Amino acid sequence: MRRLISSGSPFEAEAGYSRAVVDGEWIFVAGTTGFDYAAMTIAEDPCEQTRQAFRNIEKALSEAGAGLPDVVRVRYYVPDIADWPESCRCSAKSSARSALPRLRSSAAWSTRE
Repeated sequence: MRRLISSGSPFEAEAGYSRAVVDGEWIFVAGTTGFDYAAMTIAEDPCEQTRQAFRNIEKALSEAGAGLPDVVRVRYYVPDIADWPESCRCSAKSSARSALPRLRSSAAWSTRE
């Protein structure tokens, strides 16, 4: 049986997605940013964004009956490759209970005014 998990973010309704989907024994977590949905803000600090992203993921996993030790792979998109070393250190601390295979991508993000 499939179950949808929402963070309550207005972005989910706007874009038509769920934070996570539970399908049988599998849990699929959507791409997750460091956005703090309680404050509706995102920190400037890449390390704090990383910690917040893991808090967002952990909350979704908890609602699905799982936790970070159950994660088998993560994928990072880091807009500024110079932020990678610090983000990596922060993610290692956030996921210390499980050694996660990591895939890193650097992507240039366009901003429109």
